[in-house]
Amino acid sequence: MTTTKLDDQLQVSLVLPAYNEVNYLTPAVEKTIQALNQFTNSYEIIIAEDGSIDGTSDRSEDLAKQYPCLRLIHRDKRLGRGTALNNAFKQSNGQVLVYMDLDLATDLRFLRPLIEAISVEGYDFATGSRMMEKSNATRTFSRGFSSKTYNFLVRHMLGSHLRDHQCGFKGFKRKPLLAMMDQVKATHWFWDTEIMVRAHRAGYKIKEIPVEWHSGRDTKVNLAKDSLNMFWQIIGLWWNLKIRRK
Repeated sequence: MTTTKLDDQLQVSLVLPAYNEVNYLTPAVEKTIQALNQFTNSYEIIIAEDGSIDGTSDRSEDLAKQYPCLRLIHRDKRLGRGTALNNAFKQSNGQVLVYMDLDLATDLRFLRPLIEAISVEGYDFATGSRMMEKSNATRTFSRGFSSKTYNFLVRHMLGSHLRDHQCGFKGFKRKPLLAMMDQVKATHWFWDTEIMVRAHRAGYKIKEIPVEWHSGRDTKVNLAKDSLNMFWQIIGLWWNLKIRRK
């Protein structure tokens, strides 16, 4: 693991979850640094590498030597995106915690509004949304239909008021997130939904931000398999929140 000693009062910790991302890693890190430098010099970037087998870990080590703001958290075995995020956030130093997908599907000009929703406007959680009137999302019909159906089910079965639970572009106030993370059971894609549903039910202030979003070229989402799996996770969370408590 590459480590860098950082100020405990850093403003922002930005996590990039990474699994077999060697081809996208360098441009993603460089563009993220450029975006952050436009409005803050108090940040760290954490690559949460999750058992990659394509050289992502080695490339991350090289980048960490080049950029002092960057550090790597490496796992030898893949444990899931949600687990990687939990682990990275617990080891972070920032007061505002952010993560975004490494393919930069969400335009980076929305990074400042996402962070300032927490640091300036006082929200506890903030998330990019591809479903708002001012959003601009480019994706296939099948992915769009699947996403709309999924979010409809989450809202009506789990009581959330958010339009988009799965956009990989989220910000959190440190204390509320760390207080909630151990309640979250999801270890992979469903992590986003569960954290936002639990935050809504706990009464935290959440802001949705319309974003410009373009589907990544090499998405790791298996539409049929992952959609079915996440449907069953909706059922599982509904059971946990509704039935068991009764």
